[in-house]
Amino acid sequence: MSQIIIQEGRAVLGIEFGSTRIKSVLIDPSFHVIASGAHEWENSLQDGIWTYSEDDIRSGLQASYADLKRDVKEKYGIVPESFRAIGISAMMHGYLPFDQNMQLLTPFRTWRNTITGEAAEKLTGLFSFNMPQRWSLSHLYQAVLNQEAHVKDIRFLTTLAGWVHYLLSGEKVLGIGDASGIMPVDSDSLDYDAGMVAQFDQLVASHRYPWKLKDILPKVLCAGDDAGKLTAEGALLLDPAGDLKPGAALCPPEGDAGTGMVATNSVRERTGNVSAGTSIFSMIVLEKPLAHVHPEIDIVTTPTGKQVAMVHCNSCTSDINAWVDLFREFASLMGFETDRGQVYTELFRKAMEGEKDGGGLVSFNYYAGEPVTGFQEGRPMLIRLPDAKMNIANFMRVQIYASMETLKAGMEILSSEKVAIDRVYGHGGLFKTRGVAQNLLAAAIHAPVTVMETAGEGGAWGIAVLADFCAQDSGLSLEDYLEQKVFAGMNQLTVSPDPEDEAGYNRYMERFCACIPAQHAAVDGLK
Repeated sequence: MSQIIIQEGRAVLGIEFGSTRIKSVLIDPSFHVIASGAHEWENSLQDGIWTYSEDDIRSGLQASYADLKRDVKEKYGIVPESFRAIGISAMMHGYLPFDQNMQLLTPFRTWRNTITGEAAEKLTGLFSFNMPQRWSLSHLYQAVLNQEAHVKDIRFLTTLAGWVHYLLSGEKVLGIGDASGIMPVDSDSLDYDAGMVAQFDQLVASHRYPWKLKDILPKVLCAGDDAGKLTAEGALLLDPAGDLKPGAALCPPEGDAGTGMVATNSVRERTGNVSAGTSIFSMIVLEKPLAHVHPEIDIVTTPTGKQVAMVHCNSCTSDINAWVDLFREFASLMGFETDRGQVYTELFRKAMEGEKDGGGLVSFNYYAGEPVTGFQEGRPMLIRLPDAKMNIANFMRVQIYASMETLKAGMEILSSEKVAIDRVYGHGGLFKTRGVAQNLLAAAIHAPVTVMETAGEGGAWGIAVLADFCAQDSGLSLEDYLEQKVFAGMNQLTVSPDPEDEAGYNRYMERFCACIPAQHAAVDGLK
Protein backbone atom coordinates (compact mmCIF):
# COMPACT_ATOMS: atom_id res chain seq x y z
CA MET A 1 0.00 0.00 0.00
CA SER A 2 2.79 2.46 0.88
CA GLN A 3 4.45 1.73 -2.45
CA ILE A 4 1.27 2.68 -4.32
CA ILE A 5 0.85 5.85 -2.25
CA ILE A 6 4.39 6.95 -3.14
CA GLN A 7 4.03 5.97 -6.81
CA GLU A 8 0.81 7.94 -7.12
CA GLY A 9 2.36 11.02 -5.50
CA ARG A 10 0.00 10.93 -2.50
CA ALA A 11 2.71 10.88 0.17
CA VAL A 12 3.59 14.08 2.04
CA LEU A 13 7.19 15.16 2.65
CA GLY A 14 8.33 16.97 5.78
CA ILE A 15 11.87 18.25 6.28
CA GLU A 16 13.17 19.91 9.43
CA PHE A 17 16.56 21.50 9.99
CA GLY A 18 17.41 20.71 13.59
CA SER A 19 20.53 21.74 15.43
CA THR A 20 22.39 18.49 14.84
CA ARG A 21 20.28 16.67 12.27
CA ILE A 22 18.31 17.46 9.13
CA LYS A 23 15.42 14.99 9.22
CA SER A 24 13.17 14.05 6.28
CA VAL A 25 10.02 11.95 6.59
CA LEU A 26 7.30 10.73 4.27
CA ILE A 27 3.83 10.22 5.72
CA ASP A 28 0.85 8.44 4.23
CA PRO A 29 -2.79 9.64 4.34
CA SER A 30 -3.10 8.05 7.80
CA PHE A 31 -0.12 10.12 9.05
CA HIS A 32 2.13 7.09 9.48
CA VAL A 33 5.82 7.53 8.65
CA ILE A 34 6.51 5.30 5.66
CA ALA A 35 10.07 6.43 4.91
CA SER A 36 12.68 8.66 6.50
CA GLY A 37 16.14 10.04 5.98
CA ALA A 38 18.60 12.12 7.94
CA HIS A 39 21.84 14.04 7.67
CA GLU A 40 23.99 14.83 10.68
CA TRP A 41 25.49 18.30 10.88
CA GLU A 42 26.86 20.66 13.49
CA ASN A 43 27.18 24.39 13.93
CA SER A 44 30.64 25.93 14.13
CA LEU A 45 32.01 28.87 16.07
CA GLN A 46 33.62 31.30 13.63
CA ASP A 47 34.92 34.68 14.76
CA GLY A 48 32.82 34.35 17.88
CA ILE A 49 29.62 33.60 15.92
CA TRP A 50 27.71 30.32 15.95
CA THR A 51 26.87 29.55 12.34
CA TYR A 52 26.12 27.00 9.64
CA SER A 53 27.63 27.72 6.23
CA GLU A 54 25.50 28.35 3.16
CA ASP A 55 27.05 25.31 1.50
CA ASP A 56 26.26 23.15 4.52
CA ILE A 57 22.61 24.23 4.39
CA ARG A 58 22.23 23.36 0.71
CA SER A 59 24.25 20.14 0.83
CA GLY A 60 22.57 19.08 4.07
CA LEU A 61 19.14 19.49 2.48
CA GLN A 62 20.23 17.32 -0.44
CA ALA A 63 21.90 14.71 1.78
CA SER A 64 18.84 14.31 4.00
CA TYR A 65 16.54 13.90 1.00
CA ALA A 66 18.98 11.50 -0.67
CA ASP A 67 18.91 9.37 2.48
CA LEU A 68 15.12 9.32 2.33
CA LYS A 69 15.28 8.28 -1.34
CA ARG A 70 17.56 5.41 -0.39
CA ASP A 71 15.11 4.34 2.29
CA VAL A 72 12.23 4.38 -0.22
CA LYS A 73 14.29 2.39 -2.74
CA GLU A 74 15.28 -0.23 -0.16
CA LYS A 75 11.76 -0.64 1.24
CA TYR A 76 9.64 -0.38 -1.90
CA GLY A 77 11.97 -0.71 -4.87
CA ILE A 78 10.91 2.62 -6.37
CA VAL A 79 12.08 6.25 -6.52
CA PRO A 80 9.69 9.07 -5.50
CA GLU A 81 8.82 11.43 -8.33
CA SER A 82 6.17 13.66 -6.78
CA PHE A 83 4.45 14.47 -3.50
CA ARG A 84 1.01 15.64 -2.48
CA ALA A 85 2.58 18.40 -0.40
CA ILE A 86 5.88 19.48 1.13
CA GLY A 87 6.67 21.30 4.36
CA ILE A 88 9.91 22.93 5.50
CA SER A 89 10.71 23.64 9.13
CA ALA A 90 13.85 24.74 10.95
CA MET A 91 15.21 26.08 14.19
CA MET A 92 13.75 29.53 14.77
CA HIS A 93 15.19 33.01 15.06
CA GLY A 94 18.67 34.05 13.99
CA TYR A 95 19.81 36.39 11.27
CA LEU A 96 19.76 35.78 7.50
CA PRO A 97 19.89 39.12 5.61
CA PHE A 98 19.92 39.14 1.80
CA ASP A 99 20.59 41.77 -0.85
CA GLN A 100 18.46 42.50 -3.92
CA ASN A 101 19.95 39.49 -5.73
CA MET A 102 19.16 37.18 -2.78
CA GLN A 103 22.83 36.90 -1.91
CA LEU A 104 23.50 36.32 1.78
CA LEU A 105 25.14 39.42 3.26
CA THR A 106 26.61 37.82 6.39
CA PRO A 107 27.16 34.26 7.57
CA PHE A 108 24.02 32.86 9.20
CA ARG A 109 23.89 34.01 12.83
CA THR A 110 21.96 31.28 14.61
CA TRP A 111 19.63 31.37 17.60
CA ARG A 112 22.52 30.14 19.73
CA ASN A 113 24.34 33.47 19.68
CA THR A 114 24.01 35.81 22.65
CA ILE A 115 25.62 38.86 21.05
CA THR A 116 22.66 41.25 20.83
CA GLY A 117 22.23 42.24 24.46
CA GLU A 118 22.22 45.99 23.89
CA ALA A 119 19.70 45.77 21.05
CA ALA A 120 17.41 43.35 22.87
CA GLU A 121 17.34 45.55 25.96
CA LYS A 122 16.53 48.70 24.00
CA LEU A 123 13.82 47.02 21.93
CA THR A 124 12.27 45.49 25.04
CA GLY A 125 12.04 48.97 26.55
CA LEU A 126 10.71 50.50 23.33
CA PHE A 127 8.02 47.87 22.77
CA SER A 128 7.22 47.07 26.43
CA PHE A 129 7.51 43.50 25.20
CA ASN A 130 10.27 40.99 25.89
CA MET A 131 12.64 40.90 22.91
CA PRO A 132 15.09 38.01 23.35
CA GLN A 133 18.61 38.25 22.03
CA ARG A 134 18.15 35.45 19.51
CA TRP A 135 15.17 37.06 17.73
CA SER A 136 15.85 38.28 14.22
CA LEU A 137 14.88 41.90 14.94
CA SER A 138 17.34 41.99 17.85
CA HIS A 139 20.07 40.83 15.48
CA LEU A 140 19.06 43.44 12.91
CA TYR A 141 19.06 46.29 15.41
CA GLN A 142 22.38 45.15 16.90
CA ALA A 143 23.85 45.31 13.37
CA VAL A 144 22.48 48.86 13.17
CA LEU A 145 24.06 49.78 16.52
CA ASN A 146 27.33 48.20 15.40
CA GLN A 147 27.18 50.30 12.22
CA GLU A 148 27.71 47.21 10.09
CA ALA A 149 28.08 48.20 6.45
CA HIS A 150 25.81 45.51 5.06
CA VAL A 151 22.64 46.85 6.73
CA LYS A 152 22.00 49.43 4.03
CA ASP A 153 21.99 46.66 1.41
CA ILE A 154 19.36 44.47 3.06
CA ARG A 155 16.35 43.78 0.88
CA PHE A 156 15.07 40.65 2.59
CA LEU A 157 15.38 39.25 6.10
CA THR A 158 14.14 35.80 7.02
CA THR A 159 14.71 32.65 9.07
CA LEU A 160 16.36 29.40 8.02
CA ALA A 161 12.99 27.80 7.23
CA GLY A 162 11.96 30.87 5.27
CA TRP A 163 15.13 30.79 3.18
CA VAL A 164 14.95 27.08 2.37
CA HIS A 165 11.28 27.56 1.46
CA TYR A 166 12.30 30.38 -0.88
CA LEU A 167 14.93 28.16 -2.51
CA LEU A 168 12.28 25.54 -3.24
CA SER A 169 9.36 27.79 -4.18
CA GLY A 170 10.60 31.32 -4.91
CA GLU A 171 8.10 32.63 -2.34
CA LYS A 172 9.14 35.10 0.38
CA VAL A 173 6.67 33.95 3.02
CA LEU A 174 6.74 32.61 6.56
CA GLY A 175 4.35 30.79 8.87
CA ILE A 176 3.07 33.01 11.66
CA GLY A 177 4.71 30.90 14.38
CA ASP A 178 8.14 31.34 12.82
CA ALA A 179 7.38 35.00 12.06
CA SER A 180 6.64 35.56 15.75
CA GLY A 181 10.30 34.72 16.40
CA ILE A 182 11.43 37.50 14.08
CA MET A 183 9.45 40.17 15.93
CA PRO A 184 6.13 40.37 17.81
CA VAL A 185 2.98 39.60 15.85
CA ASP A 186 -0.62 40.67 16.47
CA SER A 187 -2.90 37.69 17.13
CA ASP A 188 -5.91 39.70 15.94
CA SER A 189 -4.54 40.97 12.62
CA LEU A 190 -2.40 37.83 12.13
CA ASP A 191 0.51 39.98 11.00
CA TYR A 192 3.53 41.75 12.46
CA ASP A 193 2.51 44.22 15.17
CA ALA A 194 1.90 47.38 13.14
CA GLY A 195 2.61 49.73 16.03
CA MET A 196 5.96 48.11 16.75
CA VAL A 197 6.88 48.14 13.06
CA ALA A 198 6.27 51.90 13.05
CA GLN A 199 8.27 52.33 16.26
CA PHE A 200 11.22 50.46 14.79
CA ASP A 201 11.16 52.49 11.58
CA GLN A 202 11.21 55.66 13.65
CA LEU A 203 14.04 54.28 15.81
CA VAL A 204 16.34 53.81 12.79
CA ALA A 205 15.07 56.74 10.72
CA SER A 206 18.20 58.82 11.30
CA HIS A 207 20.31 56.20 9.48
CA ARG A 208 18.34 56.86 6.27
CA TYR A 209 18.35 53.27 5.11
CA PRO A 210 16.67 52.71 1.73
CA TRP A 211 14.17 50.27 3.27
CA LYS A 212 11.28 50.15 5.71
CA LEU A 213 10.98 47.19 8.06
CA LYS A 214 7.78 45.73 6.58
CA ASP A 215 9.33 45.83 3.10
CA ILE A 216 12.17 43.47 4.01
CA LEU A 217 10.24 40.96 6.11
CA PRO A 218 8.55 37.83 4.69
CA LYS A 219 4.79 37.83 4.25
CA VAL A 220 3.02 36.24 7.22
CA LEU A 221 0.82 33.20 6.55
CA CYS A 222 -1.21 30.95 8.82
CA ALA A 223 -1.52 27.18 8.79
CA GLY A 224 -3.54 26.13 5.77
CA ASP A 225 -2.66 29.16 3.62
CA ASP A 226 -1.24 28.70 0.13
CA ALA A 227 2.54 29.13 0.29
CA GLY A 228 3.45 28.32 -3.31
CA LYS A 229 4.58 25.27 -5.23
CA LEU A 230 7.82 23.42 -5.80
CA THR A 231 9.55 25.03 -8.76
CA ALA A 232 11.72 23.27 -11.32
CA GLU A 233 14.78 24.91 -9.73
CA GLY A 234 13.62 23.86 -6.29
CA ALA A 235 13.05 20.26 -7.37
CA LEU A 236 16.55 20.07 -8.85
CA LEU A 237 18.07 21.59 -5.69
CA LEU A 238 16.29 19.04 -3.51
CA ASP A 239 16.99 16.12 -5.84
CA PRO A 240 20.02 16.77 -8.08
CA ALA A 241 19.48 13.35 -9.68
CA GLY A 242 16.46 14.87 -11.44
CA ASP A 243 13.89 12.25 -10.41
CA LEU A 244 11.67 14.71 -8.54
CA LYS A 245 9.11 16.64 -10.58
CA PRO A 246 8.01 20.20 -9.72
CA GLY A 247 4.48 21.19 -8.76
CA ALA A 248 3.95 19.90 -5.22
CA ALA A 249 2.12 22.34 -2.93
CA LEU A 250 4.17 23.84 -0.11
CA CYS A 251 2.70 24.81 3.24
CA PRO A 252 3.89 27.94 5.10
CA PRO A 253 7.38 27.26 6.47
CA GLU A 254 7.39 27.00 10.24
CA GLY A 255 9.84 27.06 13.11
CA ASP A 256 10.64 24.10 15.31
CA ALA A 257 8.45 25.53 18.06
CA GLY A 258 5.38 25.44 15.82
CA THR A 259 6.05 21.96 14.51
CA GLY A 260 6.61 20.79 18.07
CA MET A 261 3.15 22.06 19.01
CA VAL A 262 1.62 20.25 16.05
CA ALA A 263 3.56 17.04 16.74
CA THR A 264 2.14 16.94 20.26
CA ASN A 265 -1.41 18.19 19.57
CA SER A 266 -0.66 21.28 21.67
CA VAL A 267 -2.24 24.13 19.69
CA ARG A 268 -5.34 24.65 21.84
CA GLU A 269 -5.44 27.05 24.77
CA ARG A 270 -4.33 25.55 28.12
CA THR A 271 -2.19 22.91 26.40
CA GLY A 272 1.57 22.82 26.15
CA ASN A 273 4.61 20.85 25.14
CA VAL A 274 8.28 20.55 25.86
CA SER A 275 10.71 20.01 22.98
CA ALA A 276 14.02 18.53 24.06
CA GLY A 277 16.98 18.11 21.74
CA THR A 278 20.11 20.22 21.43
CA SER A 279 18.05 23.02 22.95
CA ILE A 280 15.03 22.65 25.22
CA PHE A 281 11.96 24.82 25.37
CA SER A 282 8.41 24.72 26.65
CA MET A 283 5.40 26.15 24.83
CA ILE A 284 2.20 26.91 26.75
CA VAL A 285 -0.81 28.22 24.79
CA LEU A 286 -2.29 31.09 26.79
CA GLU A 287 -5.90 31.86 27.59
CA LYS A 288 -4.99 35.50 28.14
CA PRO A 289 -1.82 37.64 27.96
CA LEU A 290 0.63 37.50 30.88
CA ALA A 291 0.16 40.24 33.45
CA HIS A 292 3.83 41.27 33.37
CA VAL A 293 6.76 41.40 30.98
CA HIS A 294 9.31 38.75 31.93
CA PRO A 295 12.75 38.72 30.27
CA GLU A 296 12.84 34.95 30.83
CA ILE A 297 9.59 34.34 28.92
CA ASP A 298 9.12 34.78 25.16
CA ILE A 299 5.69 35.37 23.64
CA VAL A 300 5.30 33.67 20.27
CA THR A 301 2.31 32.07 18.54
CA THR A 302 0.87 28.78 17.39
CA PRO A 303 0.77 28.14 13.61
CA THR A 304 -2.73 29.67 13.72
CA GLY A 305 -1.70 32.79 15.63
CA LYS A 306 -2.69 32.10 19.25
CA GLN A 307 -0.36 33.56 21.90
CA VAL A 308 2.12 31.15 23.45
CA ALA A 309 4.43 31.59 26.45
CA MET A 310 7.81 30.11 25.60
CA VAL A 311 10.65 29.28 27.97
CA HIS A 312 13.70 28.75 25.77
CA CYS A 313 17.03 27.34 26.91
CA ASN A 314 20.00 27.06 24.59
CA SER A 315 21.51 23.84 25.93
CA CYS A 316 19.92 20.47 26.54
CA THR A 317 21.48 17.24 25.25
CA SER A 318 24.92 18.38 24.04
CA ASP A 319 26.66 17.59 27.32
CA ILE A 320 24.92 14.23 27.62
CA ASN A 321 26.09 13.41 24.09
CA ALA A 322 29.67 14.32 25.01
CA TRP A 323 29.66 12.06 28.07
CA VAL A 324 28.12 9.17 26.13
CA ASP A 325 30.86 9.49 23.52
CA LEU A 326 33.45 9.43 26.33
CA PHE A 327 31.95 6.26 27.80
CA ARG A 328 31.91 4.62 24.38
CA GLU A 329 35.53 5.59 23.81
CA PHE A 330 36.47 3.96 27.12
CA ALA A 331 34.54 0.82 26.20
CA SER A 332 36.37 0.69 22.88
CA LEU A 333 39.69 1.13 24.67
CA MET A 334 38.83 -1.92 26.77
CA GLY A 335 38.00 -3.92 23.66
CA PHE A 336 34.20 -3.59 23.65
CA GLU A 337 32.38 -2.11 20.68
CA THR A 338 29.04 -0.55 21.57
CA ASP A 339 25.88 0.54 19.83
CA ARG A 340 25.29 4.24 20.45
CA GLY A 341 21.54 3.90 20.85
CA GLN A 342 21.86 1.04 23.31
CA VAL A 343 24.39 3.00 25.39
CA TYR A 344 21.91 5.88 25.69
CA THR A 345 19.12 3.50 26.67
CA GLU A 346 21.11 1.71 29.37
CA LEU A 347 22.56 4.90 30.85
CA PHE A 348 19.17 6.60 30.92
CA ARG A 349 17.59 3.61 32.65
CA LYS A 350 20.39 3.57 35.19
CA ALA A 351 19.62 7.22 36.03
CA MET A 352 16.34 6.15 37.62
CA GLU A 353 18.33 4.19 40.21
CA GLY A 354 20.14 7.35 41.33
CA GLU A 355 19.44 9.31 44.49
CA LYS A 356 16.50 11.68 44.13
CA ASP A 357 18.65 14.79 44.68
CA GLY A 358 21.60 13.55 42.61
CA GLY A 359 23.68 12.54 45.61
CA GLY A 360 25.64 15.78 45.93
CA LEU A 361 26.50 16.28 42.23
CA VAL A 362 25.65 19.38 40.21
CA SER A 363 26.08 19.77 36.46
CA PHE A 364 25.94 22.82 34.20
CA ASN A 365 25.35 21.79 30.58
CA TYR A 366 25.98 25.37 29.41
CA TYR A 367 27.48 25.10 25.93
CA ALA A 368 26.20 28.60 25.22
CA GLY A 369 24.70 31.51 27.13
CA GLU A 370 21.43 31.04 29.02
CA PRO A 371 19.36 34.23 29.26
CA VAL A 372 16.93 32.63 31.73
CA THR A 373 19.72 32.54 34.32
CA GLY A 374 21.52 35.64 33.02
CA PHE A 375 24.47 34.17 31.09
CA GLN A 376 25.89 35.54 27.84
CA GLU A 377 28.27 32.58 27.54
CA GLY A 378 28.48 29.16 29.10
CA ARG A 379 31.05 26.65 30.30
CA PRO A 380 29.97 23.02 30.78
CA MET A 381 31.06 21.93 34.22
CA LEU A 382 30.50 19.22 36.82
CA ILE A 383 30.67 20.06 40.53
CA ARG A 384 30.43 17.64 43.44
CA LEU A 385 30.65 17.64 47.18
CA PRO A 386 33.67 15.80 48.60
CA ASP A 387 31.40 13.12 50.03
CA ALA A 388 29.16 12.90 46.96
CA LYS A 389 28.31 9.39 45.80
CA MET A 390 29.97 9.43 42.39
CA ASN A 391 28.40 6.47 40.63
CA ILE A 392 26.83 5.97 37.21
CA ALA A 393 23.27 6.19 38.52
CA ASN A 394 23.78 9.53 40.29
CA PHE A 395 25.93 10.87 37.47
CA MET A 396 23.33 10.14 34.78
CA ARG A 397 20.42 11.35 36.89
CA VAL A 398 22.23 14.67 37.32
CA GLN A 399 22.98 14.87 33.59
CA ILE A 400 19.27 14.52 32.84
CA TYR A 401 18.42 17.02 35.59
CA ALA A 402 20.93 19.41 34.00
CA SER A 403 19.28 19.06 30.59
CA MET A 404 16.12 20.68 31.99
CA GLU A 405 17.28 22.61 35.07
CA THR A 406 17.15 26.02 33.36
CA LEU A 407 13.76 25.22 31.85
CA LYS A 408 12.50 24.43 35.35
CA ALA A 409 13.62 27.85 36.55
CA GLY A 410 11.63 29.52 33.78
CA MET A 411 8.51 27.42 34.30
CA GLU A 412 8.34 28.54 37.92
CA ILE A 413 7.67 32.07 36.58
CA LEU A 414 4.60 30.84 34.67
CA SER A 415 3.41 29.20 37.87
CA SER A 416 3.67 32.57 39.60
CA GLU A 417 1.50 34.07 36.80
CA LYS A 418 -1.10 31.34 37.49
CA VAL A 419 -1.01 30.12 33.89
CA ALA A 420 -3.52 27.28 33.50
CA ILE A 421 -2.18 24.06 31.96
CA ASP A 422 -4.41 21.06 31.27
CA ARG A 423 -1.80 18.88 29.62
CA VAL A 424 1.87 18.95 28.62
CA TYR A 425 3.37 16.75 25.93
CA GLY A 426 7.03 15.88 25.60
CA HIS A 427 8.77 15.28 22.28
CA GLY A 428 12.27 15.06 20.91
CA GLY A 429 15.22 12.74 21.35
CA LEU A 430 15.45 13.14 25.14
CA PHE A 431 12.19 11.19 25.53
CA LYS A 432 13.08 8.13 23.44
CA THR A 433 13.85 5.97 26.48
CA ARG A 434 10.50 5.33 28.12
CA GLY A 435 10.01 6.23 31.76
CA VAL A 436 13.11 8.38 32.27
CA ALA A 437 13.24 11.99 31.01
CA GLN A 438 9.43 12.02 30.87
CA ASN A 439 9.20 11.17 34.57
CA LEU A 440 11.86 13.67 35.57
CA LEU A 441 10.25 16.43 33.48
CA ALA A 442 6.97 15.82 35.28
CA ALA A 443 8.84 16.30 38.55
CA ALA A 444 10.47 19.46 37.20
CA ILE A 445 7.25 21.22 36.14
CA HIS A 446 4.90 19.66 38.73
CA ALA A 447 2.45 18.51 36.05
CA PRO A 448 1.55 15.32 34.17
CA VAL A 449 3.61 14.75 31.02
CA THR A 450 2.43 12.73 28.04
CA VAL A 451 4.65 11.23 25.35
CA MET A 452 3.11 10.00 22.10
CA GLU A 453 4.40 7.44 19.65
CA THR A 454 5.49 10.34 17.40
CA ALA A 455 7.90 11.70 20.02
CA GLY A 456 11.00 10.42 18.26
CA GLU A 457 9.97 11.90 14.89
CA GLY A 458 9.45 15.39 16.30
CA GLY A 459 9.32 18.40 14.02
CA ALA A 460 9.83 16.65 10.69
CA TRP A 461 6.62 14.73 11.29
CA GLY A 462 4.94 17.90 12.57
CA ILE A 463 5.71 19.92 9.44
CA ALA A 464 4.56 16.99 7.28
CA VAL A 465 1.23 17.12 9.13
CA LEU A 466 1.02 20.88 8.50
CA ALA A 467 1.73 20.24 4.83
CA ASP A 468 -1.07 17.67 4.74
CA PHE A 469 -3.40 20.14 6.47
CA CYS A 470 -2.57 22.74 3.82
CA ALA A 471 -3.46 20.30 1.04
CA GLN A 472 -6.72 19.04 2.58
CA ASP A 473 -10.21 20.44 2.06
CA SER A 474 -12.05 19.20 5.14
CA GLY A 475 -12.93 22.69 6.32
CA LEU A 476 -11.74 21.88 9.82
CA SER A 477 -9.66 24.23 11.95
CA LEU A 478 -6.13 23.07 12.70
CA GLU A 479 -7.14 22.34 16.29
CA ASP A 480 -10.02 20.09 15.18
CA TYR A 481 -7.99 18.55 12.36
CA LEU A 482 -5.36 17.39 14.81
CA GLU A 483 -7.91 16.20 17.36
CA GLN A 484 -10.24 14.38 14.99
CA LYS A 485 -7.97 13.12 12.22
CA VAL A 486 -4.33 13.01 13.26
CA PHE A 487 -4.30 11.99 16.91
CA ALA A 488 -7.53 10.03 17.22
CA GLY A 489 -6.60 6.64 18.63
CA MET A 490 -2.86 7.35 18.75
CA ASN A 491 -0.90 5.52 21.44
CA GLN A 492 0.31 7.70 24.26
CA LEU A 493 1.73 7.34 27.75
CA THR A 494 1.05 9.80 30.55
CA VAL A 495 2.92 9.99 33.85
CA SER A 496 2.17 12.15 36.86
CA PRO A 497 4.95 13.67 38.95
CA ASP A 498 6.32 11.45 41.71
CA PRO A 499 6.35 13.48 44.96
CA GLU A 500 9.74 12.04 45.93
CA ASP A 501 11.19 12.97 42.53
CA GLU A 502 9.73 16.48 42.92
CA ALA A 503 11.27 16.93 46.33
CA GLY A 504 14.60 15.53 45.16
CA TYR A 505 14.72 17.75 42.08
CA ASN A 506 13.92 20.77 44.25
CA ARG A 507 16.84 19.93 46.54
CA TYR A 508 19.05 19.54 43.48
CA MET A 509 17.93 22.97 42.23
CA GLU A 510 18.93 24.56 45.53
CA ARG A 511 22.47 23.27 44.95
CA PHE A 512 22.35 24.33 41.32
CA CYS A 513 21.35 27.90 42.21
CA ALA A 514 24.05 28.03 44.89
CA CYS A 515 26.65 27.11 42.24
CA ILE A 516 25.63 29.80 39.73
CA PRO A 517 28.49 32.10 40.96
CA ALA A 518 30.90 29.27 40.09
CA GLN A 519 29.54 29.22 36.54
CA HIS A 520 30.07 32.99 36.32
CA ALA A 521 33.64 32.52 37.53
CA ALA A 522 34.23 29.80 34.92
CA VAL A 523 32.91 32.05 32.14
CA ASP A 524 35.09 34.94 33.31
CA GLY A 525 38.22 32.89 33.92
CA LEU A 526 38.20 30.18 31.25
CA LYS A 527 38.76 31.73 27.83
